[in-house]
Amino acid sequence: MKAIAKLLNNKGNVVIMMGELATQAAVLRTEGVEKVVAQHPEMKIVGKQTANWRRNEAIDLMNNWLVAGTKIDAVAANNDEMAIGAILALQQAGKDPKKLVIGGIDATADALAEMEKGNLAVTVFQDAKGQGRGAVETAVKLIKGEKVESFVWIPFELVTAGELQGIPQEVMLLVL
Repeated sequence: MKAIAKLLNNKGNVVIMMGELATQAAVLRTEGVEKVVAQHPEMKIVGKQTANWRRNEAIDLMNNWLVAGTKIDAVAANNDEMAIGAILALQQAGKDPKKLVIGGIDATADALAEMEKGNLAVTVFQDAKGQGRGAVETAVKLIKGEKVESFVWIPFELVTAGELQGIPQEVMLLVL
């Protein structure tokens, strides 16, 4: 969300597409968006609803906001599938998604393709290999009786349009 705010020059109307409300990821990701927006007096959240991590539900949700005439400058989606749903809804409505700042999370192959087209402004790469390695290393330490942190953090990596940095080469090969 910090990258979205920067692209908006810290002002504008933001909608949030949330994942399943019962999941910690949806709650934390939504809270993160809300905290960043709260830091910028010229930004406000004008819509916040669940699309349950699904592209088709995000299309419907974005269509609802468009039909209602909601003024939207940015879409902060809890995952890339919902961000892509917003892009598709905009295209189906004859609107250019490049005129909004749209962001997601996961750095999926489809999201990176949308980024290449200029439709998706930002996503966040979750390092699954790093998460797996961190889990195994922590388990080995526990087995050996060594002390471990109660929380092992594997950083997420911001991916912005035009840079596609932070994505390991093997992931990029799958996309290209």
